Amino acid sequence: MTVKTLAIASDHGGVDLKSTIAETLKKRGIEVLDLGTDGSSSVDYPDYAQAVAKAIIDGKAEAGILVCGSGIGMSIAANRYPQIRAALVHDRLSAELCRQHNNANVLCLGARLLGEATALDCVDAFMSTEFEGGRHEGRVAKMSCSI
Repeated sequence: MTVKTLAIASDHGGVDLKSTIAETLKKRGIEVLDLGTDGSSSVDYPDYAQAVAKAIIDGKAEAGILVCGSGIGMSIAANRYPQIRAALVHDRLSAELCRQHNNANVLCLGARLLGEATALDCVDAFMSTEFEGGRHEGRVAKMSCSI
C-alpha cells in the first residue's frame, strides 16, 4: 500500500503502543497524523475511531491505525463509516489478508493482547501488502454501500 500520510489514534489503553508505532512509521518517512489520546486518563474510544475515519474520508490520510485495549471497540466504531474497512488483526498473516482480500484501510490492534514486536510486525505487513483486486473487488464494493 502506498501511504504518504497515516492517521493514528488510541484510547487510554493503547497510548503507549500507539506512540511506538507512530515513531516507527516516522522513521520510515511516513507522515503520521497523531489524533490522540496522549495520556492514561480514561477516554471514549469511539471519538478516536471517528477522528481517524474523518481524516481518511476528508483525504487528510490514505490509511489509519487504531489501538485500544483489545482492538474490538475501535474496529466496531470505525466500521460504522461506509468508506472505512477496519480490520482487527492478531498476527502478520491476518494483517496481510486484510489488505490482500479486503483492501482494509484501517488497522486495529489490541495493546493488551499483542506484544510490541507482534504489533509492529502487523503494522509492517499492513503497510507493505497490496490489495489483490480481481475476485475481491466486488466483495469490497458491497462492504462500502449504504442500505
